[in-house]
Amino acid sequence: MTSTAEPRAAIILAAGQGTRMKSPLPKVLHPVGGRAMLDHAIDAAEALGCERVVVVVGAHSPEVRAHVARRLGEDCIAVQDPPLGTGHAVRAAESALADFRGQVVITYGDVPLLRAADIEPVFAASEGVRVIGFEARDPGAYGRLILKGDDLEAITEAKEASPEILAISACNSGVMAAPVGLLFELLAEVRNDNAKGEYYLTDVVELARRRGEPTRAVFAGEDAVMGVNAQAELAQAEALFQKVRREDFLATGVTMPAPETVHFSWDTEVGAGTTVEPYVVFGPGARIAPGARIRSFSHIEGARVAGGAEVGPYARLRPGADLGEGAKVGNFVEVKNVAMGKGAKANHLAYLGDGEVGAKANIGAGTIFCNYDGFFKHRTTVGEGAFVGSNSSLVAPVSIGAGAMVGSGSVVTRDVEPGDLALARGQQTAKAGWAARFMETMRAKKAGQKGKAG
Repeated sequence: MTSTAEPRAAIILAAGQGTRMKSPLPKVLHPVGGRAMLDHAIDAAEALGCERVVVVVGAHSPEVRAHVARRLGEDCIAVQDPPLGTGHAVRAAESALADFRGQVVITYGDVPLLRAADIEPVFAASEGVRVIGFEARDPGAYGRLILKGDDLEAITEAKEASPEILAISACNSGVMAAPVGLLFELLAEVRNDNAKGEYYLTDVVELARRRGEPTRAVFAGEDAVMGVNAQAELAQAEALFQKVRREDFLATGVTMPAPETVHFSWDTEVGAGTTVEPYVVFGPGARIAPGARIRSFSHIEGARVAGGAEVGPYARLRPGADLGEGAKVGNFVEVKNVAMGKGAKANHLAYLGDGEVGAKANIGAGTIFCNYDGFFKHRTTVGEGAFVGSNSSLVAPVSIGAGAMVGSGSVVTRDVEPGDLALARGQQTAKAGWAARFMETMRAKKAGQKGKAG
């Protein structure tokens, strides 16, 4: 968290309807990097050292309100009802900041790539109004910044701009900072005498200049201030997020032969010296220690992998999976809420759910931890150095002792003591010549049917 001399607060605007998303999920709750866009905005505000964070929500989105309440509390919510523009939305937060003295920054819940480092420059000056701008590759409908050096003389909307102003590539991101008292004094003067009948936040710049207050612009990269309003833009934001994450991991010593195929979450941790093969997906909560190997087509979420461990190919680690040093989870193995000790192995075609596998234990192909009885989950414990034969079902709650063995094809319902062998299957019998006689009879029968058909 940034240390600041003057108190900071953030107002995050998240009251938009988001109709262009064409989704039942409110726009700001759509994820980028496995995290809601709104949470990215809150993260940035907290990283700036904001002691107050107020999120402005719409009356139409109870899901957004509930999301903010869970994370920040009800006292951090302001409601804009009805929606009458960005200036009106900011004023909705005024009562929540009535006792606050300091600097306030206005950001947006649908700008997921904006980080604290991008916003920090607006706090370099503590007077007047400061705006974050960007140089647009295609300025299009963005508001243009009319600048004289670092001084911001005006913000002109594209639909009101002359051809000369439309040629300007410096554009308004919408992010603004000002002393809290000045901000709300200026907003009180904003009028809605425009085509939409809305109160625009950008009018604050002109009102500040009339008062003789400083108005300045600082700049961030265009990608950082990208807003998301439709599914195509959400996909674009995700692609930009992934690009940055891949570059970060490569720079820290993670080996990725095909980084463009690897998908990371916002909180993924991968240590230096780890190899991540193509087509790996990291869901939220993945922690990979240095020197691990994640093979192709694996999915890891809410799991920890120690150094020297190997996952995949085609493996799935679900929340609570914890692989110790040198452990191996191979192809088509699913692990959920199971700790695997140092050197433990489940090389192929197994489901391990709710339990523990001791160091150097071996889980054979086709083994299942039968952890659910239809109502409750139960645990399976496999001791250190134990060997579970292929195609075995361990019906929890059950314990396989250290150094014990389970014969292939067993259904184990009772604990196995250390060093014991458990066999839980029907005894094999043989009927001499039965198969040959059966096949001869069936071939004759089939031949007769063909003759009748002819």
